[in-house]
Order: sequence, then structure tokens, then C-alpha cells
Amino acid sequence: MKNKFRYFIDRKSKALYSLLALFSIDLQAALPTPVAPSTSPAAGDWLALIEGYVKDSGLVLGLTIAVVAFLWIAWITISKFNEARAGRAEWGEVGLTAVVATGVMIFISFLLTEASTTI
Repeated sequence: MKNKFRYFIDRKSKALYSLLALFSIDLQAALPTPVAPSTSPAAGDWLALIEGYVKDSGLVLGLTIAVVAFLWIAWITISKFNEARAGRAEWGEVGLTAVVATGVMIFISFLLTEASTTI
């Protein structure tokens, strides 16, 4: 009984894969051309092309980490503000947190600018 069931499933999955392969030929024809990296290597220079994509992905990764850092700093500042409103922290701590957060954000922005111009 198990062998018949397995044969039936294998047969259905093969038919499904065949249909997917048949329809994917039409879908592949409509794909857009890939965008060249920002360094724009010469035609046929595959190593420079891969290097350009690695540099661009490094920039995207750095921007993603910076966005997470900005959100984290904003969360810390807002939570310190709420603590001061509830009376668990002093308003001077809120001001100090805001000044330090501003300094960290400016430093992160400077590092991102340097990274984008250096790479």
C-alpha cells in the first residue's frame, strides 16, 4: 500500500515539476536586464563586475546597520523621555541622552559618507 501511495505522489510531483518547467520558459523571457554596479566595469570584465556588486552590497549592508542604529538610538531617547515623565528619571538625563544620541547619529552619518566616497 505504501509503495502505491509513494508511486502516486512521485507521479504527481513529476507532473507538477514538468508543468512548472513548461510555464517558466515564458516567464524567463520577460525578465529585465540586470543593473550594472556603480563602478561600471568594462564589458566582459567579470571580476570587476563581481567586485562592484560586492562593494554595492557592502554599502547596502552599512546603510541597513545605520538605520537599525538610528532606530535603536531613537528608542532609547523616547524611553528615557517616558521615564522622566513618570518621575523615574531626571530631565537632565533626558537632555544628556539626546545630546549623546545626536553626536552618535552625526558620527554614523559621517562614517557612511566616508564609506560611500571611499568605495
